[in-house]
Parts: sequence; structure tokens; C-alpha cells
Amino acid sequence: MKRTAFFILGLLAICGIAASAQNLRVRESLSMQSRVLNQEVRFSVYLPVNYFESDVDYPVIYLLHGLGDDETSWLEYGRIGQYADLSVNSGESVPMIFVMPQGFRTYYVNDYKGSFLYQDMFVKELVPYIDSLFRTIPEKQSRATLGYSMGGFGAIMLHLKHPDVFGTSIPLSMSVRTDEQYMTEEASGWDEQWGRIFGAPGLTGADRITEYYKNNSPYHVLPSLSKNELKKLNIYMVNGDEEQTLCRSNEELHILMHRLGIPHEYRVIDGGHSFKVWWAALPNSLRFISDAFEGKNYRGDLKNDVQSAGVNDAQMLRANINGDNIYAFTPEDYLVSDRKYPAIYFTGNFDSIQKATISAMVNSEIKANRICAMLLIFLPEMSSEKIQTIIPLLEDEFRIRKGYRFRSIAGSEKSALQALELLVSDLQFSSCYLSDAKISVEEVPVFMAEEHREKLKRTTIFIDAADKSDFSESSGTMHMIMRDMEITHEYRLREGNGGFEWMMEGLKEALGVISTRFHR
Repeated sequence: MKRTAFFILGLLAICGIAASAQNLRVRESLSMQSRVLNQEVRFSVYLPVNYFESDVDYPVIYLLHGLGDDETSWLEYGRIGQYADLSVNSGESVPMIFVMPQGFRTYYVNDYKGSFLYQDMFVKELVPYIDSLFRTIPEKQSRATLGYSMGGFGAIMLHLKHPDVFGTSIPLSMSVRTDEQYMTEEASGWDEQWGRIFGAPGLTGADRITEYYKNNSPYHVLPSLSKNELKKLNIYMVNGDEEQTLCRSNEELHILMHRLGIPHEYRVIDGGHSFKVWWAALPNSLRFISDAFEGKNYRGDLKNDVQSAGVNDAQMLRANINGDNIYAFTPEDYLVSDRKYPAIYFTGNFDSIQKATISAMVNSEIKANRICAMLLIFLPEMSSEKIQTIIPLLEDEFRIRKGYRFRSIAGSEKSALQALELLVSDLQFSSCYLSDAKISVEEVPVFMAEEHREKLKRTTIFIDAADKSDFSESSGTMHMIMRDMEITHEYRLREGNGGFEWMMEGLKEALGVISTRFHR
């Protein structure tokens, strides 16, 4: 009887749409009468370019909006049409249907009272209704959820709760809380945002951790899943490095999933809780979903194009300081001027080709006027104490501008530990670049201790972490501690295992931050 009712409902809807839509690809604020909610639910739709010229069936992405937004937000603010068409036209993704439902303020779950069963409506009514209206592929492998903020929470929970309906999930800046955050959040906002949905309004502390909350929190649901259930998951998470509360909650969820051995992708990119982050996340998100729709392993993120001009031999200088040969890259105008320059000090052993590669990138960025003119000093292996005594000598030898403002320290892999040692030493630096820092989780608090707060607050730290590195958790821990200490920093978690070539892909962005800090 239910199937018949849906068939008739869908048939009537199709007739109505065909009569009025005139083959419109974009439909805003269509509506479905929900029996579960006993009210109308609006949704918008974005169809593939050739939808009306073919009889092809298409996979579907359900795009979920954030708290306070509605079914038009992905079209208006998210620019989904532009990103979708660009992705298809460039061959990065297959054509797909985008459905943007009205999420109200539900977090896309059923409320604990049972008075507004939104998730039931979504799975039992909306999905079948969309399948009846449009030429969809009505299978879990061909359905995905993608959402920002509240919609990010909905995206992952719909996937966890209904893996046989949705095969892939993309949470962007997921609005989620750790248990500790959930228990200690101010009551004034907690009741309205969380208590009314998950129970325990008016309560504080551990009393807020209700069974209903646990049944709808990824922190509790994920550890409860069996190995067979975990195999059904396909998750790609993205967060901004300036997300405040969400920096910790998303990072700790990633760490939990990593420790549980749950396959997933997690990226941290530049920005806060805004469409700037979500726009930046869309190209790779659509690429990830497209591969899932085609039953393929993920191709990996789109790569940054690393192009560099050459470096003249005259730009590479060498000096013998107290018995140590030290190499320096200099800007093109170094030999025809007597001005002084800021400098980045690279710790660790780089071979001659690697030094030339780094220098070529810096040279290109200087010539393109994307960064200020600067020197690179490649320090050989030596103790941190010796480096502190040798830097003043190098400043005289290579016309380096004196003062901590014009010094930056950089460390990659094992040498990142020494870079941190120098950062909290008496010889201060205005910025610090850490690439795939091979530092244990236990060592992180040593450098982030309260005794170093004032020194750290005078600097800007750029942490570039590799998601497949054994030390990525250390970088994430550093990020969370620095957020708590209000230390200025940038944090990126990128795809990869680390190494020199991986470092070069992230160095260009770090150079911009270092250059800005030299002149701040």
C-alpha cells in the first residue's frame, strides 16, 4: 500500500513538474508533504547539464545546510552549481544530481521526545520521493551526504545510522562536541542548540551525557560498530584551522578514528567557519564522491602545481664559520646592493639538489613579488646551543637584518624537534615552519608549556602535517594546545606520507606566512 501511495504521489509530482518546470535544471524550494512530520518540507535540486537530453540514471548527493540556513543556501552561498559544472567539465567527477533539503534546526536527527522525527522523514520519505521524481540510481553506492556545520553532523550521522542507504559521507567543519565540551558548554546556548534535541535540558556536567545523546554522537557510535559495519563506511572530513571549538572536536574525532583503525580521509585547510573553507573543500570532496560512485579507490587530492625558476650559481654562497661550511641562497639583487635581508634558517641535512630545489622556489616567489626578498641559510647538523652562537656571526657574514622579527626557523621531519628547541630558546624567531614534524605526542607539551607562553606568543608557527605519517597525531595535538593557549599559528593536514617532495608542495603557502610575519 505504501509503495502504491509513493508511486501515485511521485507520478502526480512528475506531471506537475513536467508541466511547469519547462526542463529547468535548477529548481529552488520545491516541496514535499511529509506524513512523518505532518508538515511541508522544502528542497532544492540541481540537475546535470544533459539531464533532459538523455535517459541516463544519475547518482545523488544530498547537500545539508548549517544551523540558521535553509534549502537555498547551497545554491546561493555555496555556489554548488558552479563547482559541480566545473568538476564535471574538467573530468574530475561524473555528472550527478544534487538535492538540498530544508533541515530546520534538527541536526538531521530525530529529537529525543519523538515529536519531530526528522531523520525518519529523510530516510523513509525524502529519499524515496526523490527517487520517484528524478532518474536516480536508487542504491547506497550511488548516494552520498555532504554538509557544512550542522549539515556536517547530519552528513556523518546519516551515513553511520543508515549505511545501507548512504554509501559516502563528507562532513565539512562538522558541528560536533567532545564529551568534555558537551558537559562544560555554557547553559545559555547549550539548551537551545543541544538539550532540546538530545535531552537533559537545564542540566550540566555528566548529566548531559544521556543514552540518547550517545546513540547520536559519532564519538560513541563509531566505537560501537562491528568490523563489518566499519567496512561499509566511506568518509572524507575537512575542517578549517581557525574553527575555534570545532578545531578540537574534529581533530579528536579524527584521532579516535585513527586509533580505532577506521579508514577515512581528513584534511585541515586554511580558514574559519565560513564558505571560504567549504568552497576550498568542494573540488576534492566531489572527486572523492565521484570515485565512490564509480566503485573506485580514491585517486587522491588534486595536487598543487609546484613550478620554480632556476637559480644562478652566483646566488648560492658559502661561508666557513668556526670550521663549519654553511650555504646560503641570496636574492638576485644581493650582489648589487648593500642592503640587509631577513632570513629563514633551515635545520637538518639537505643535499645539494634539495637545497637548489628549495632555493629555486623561493627565487620564483620573490621574482613574482609574492614574498619579500629574503635569504635562506642551510644549517648543517650541529647542536642547538652551537646554532644559537653561530647565528649572530651569520648575520654579519651574509648581511642579515638583525632582530628576532627578521629571523625564521624551519625544520622538516626529525629536524623539526631542533627547530622547536630553538624557537623556545633565548634566541627568538618571528616565525617557525614545521613540515611533517617527527615528534612524539609526549614531547609536544614540553615545548607548549606555560613557561614558554610569552616566547610562543611572539611568533607565528606554521604546522604542515601529512595525514599518513605516524606522527600526524602529534601535529594535531600541537594545534589543539596552541588553540587553547591562543598562540598564533597555521595548521594544515594534507594528504601524503611526508618526505621532501611532499614538503615542497606545502612550502609555497608557508613562505607567504613567513614573509608576512617578517614585515608585521
